[in-house]
Amino acid sequence: MQAFFSMLAESFDLPILDWIQSNLQCGFLDFIMPIITLFGDAGIFWIACSVILLLIPKYRKVGLSMGFALLLGLLVCNVALKPLCQRIRPYDYQLQYFQREIVLLIEAQHDFSFPSGHTIASFEACTALMIRNKKLGIPATILAIMIAFSRMYLYVHYPTDVIASVILGIGFGFIGCWLVDKLAQKFPKL
Repeated sequence: MQAFFSMLAESFDLPILDWIQSNLQCGFLDFIMPIITLFGDAGIFWIACSVILLLIPKYRKVGLSMGFALLLGLLVCNVALKPLCQRIRPYDYQLQYFQREIVLLIEAQHDFSFPSGHTIASFEACTALMIRNKKLGIPATILAIMIAFSRMYLYVHYPTDVIASVILGIGFGFIGCWLVDKLAQKFPKL
């Protein structure tokens, strides 16, 4: 697995991250990206949105769908995939293999890189919102895209981490909605 991740890092991921650093880095983005990425920290923003929606009867199914999706992502990605894959962060990879120190705009992360928890949580939530309520889903999707990009801009995730996390997040969002639909058949007042 590590050999595969190394091949991906050197042939695909690091050139993209370095291109972002060389061509897009600027004072404005250096200021705004650490703020945007906070919206994905531990999924707290999305969990709070889910809880708020659960409390409003009209949006209860939306909140429950988000909640199920977020729970699935936590279990599969953070509990299973991160420890299983053990992919080191791109800034650590640069230091370990190329003796190149990357100056980070945020604190170094203390877990593994694959998959991106920020990205998965964001896409689980925005997918559930898009399915249940496009008016809420569109701004959530824009925020999710910005959070996903921030992880690469900040050099804390590889592009392949983010791409896989978008796909997983969308999948979990659909599964969360499906689970709520199944529950609603048994409990119509949901």
